[in-house]
Parts: sequence; structure tokens; C-alpha cells
Amino acid sequence: MDLSEHRYAVSLEWTGNRGSGTDTYRSYGRDHIIRADGLPDLAGTADPTFRGDRDRWNPEQLLLTALSQCHMLSYLHVAVKHGITVVAYADDAEGTLHLNRDGSGEFTGALLRPRVTVAAGNSAVTAAELHAEANRLCFIARSVNFPVLHQPEPAVAL
Repeated sequence: MDLSEHRYAVSLEWTGNRGSGTDTYRSYGRDHIIRADGLPDLAGTADPTFRGDRDRWNPEQLLLTALSQCHMLSYLHVAVKHGITVVAYADDAEGTLHLNRDGSGEFTGALLRPRVTVAAGNSAVTAAELHAEANRLCFIARSVNFPVLHQPEPAVAL
């Protein structure tokens, strides 16, 4: 078994046909369902700015979520490698999307704000420094063409 290559599969089904398909920009919904074997369906849409539903996930949120999740998982791995015991982890991430005149757009950056609490006796300074290594290892951060910055808030449990 070749462990150097992994494949992922999802299915997407558009559910936004309101009866007349895409005959006009306003006539169709952006709703869709994302599926993967063995997982609950994920209700997707466009950003509300682009006529999406506020009650569903949009691709921009999912990209930012993937970055945040990947960084956390990479960070936890790096912490173990360096003998740092993490007891709590939370993140409030933000991304910036730039729209171009031609209707295209791209993310220009993401800022992760991980709040990491390490066990008593661990170094908060070391805990903060490990974010750089985690970023270098994160599969998703390595796959995007915009900077993924970090503003960590380390703390030591009492």
C-alpha cells in the first residue's frame, strides 16, 4: 500500500432549481448538498452576498474551516513531538476575499487566532513557537496560494 498518496471523494448535488432552472440570475437557488460516504450531508450554498442562504455553509467558510482544522491537527501533532501537552485549543479564523471587476475573485489571506492552553509546567513561549512548524506541515495551508498567518494566544493551565 502506497502511503504517499491519498484520495478523497465527495459528491455534490445542486438542489436550487426553482422550476425554471437558470433562466435568469435571480431565478435559481444556490443551495446544494455535499455528501461523502459515511458522513452526514452538508447543506451548502453561496455567500449571502451572492444570493446564498445564511443558514447553509458557503465555499469560502469551508475553505477557512479546512485551514483552521488542518492547522489545529498539525499543531497537536507538533506539540506531541516536542513534549508539549495541550489541554485546550480554540480558534477564531478570518479570511479575506478580493473580488475583481470581471466577477472573479480570490482569497488574499487568512488569519488564524489559535488559543492554546498547555498543561502546567509547559512553556507558553514554546507553545507559541510551534505554530510555525505546524503551518509548514499543514496540508491545506501548503495547498493554497495566499498567506496563512497566525496570531496565537498561548496560556499555561494553573
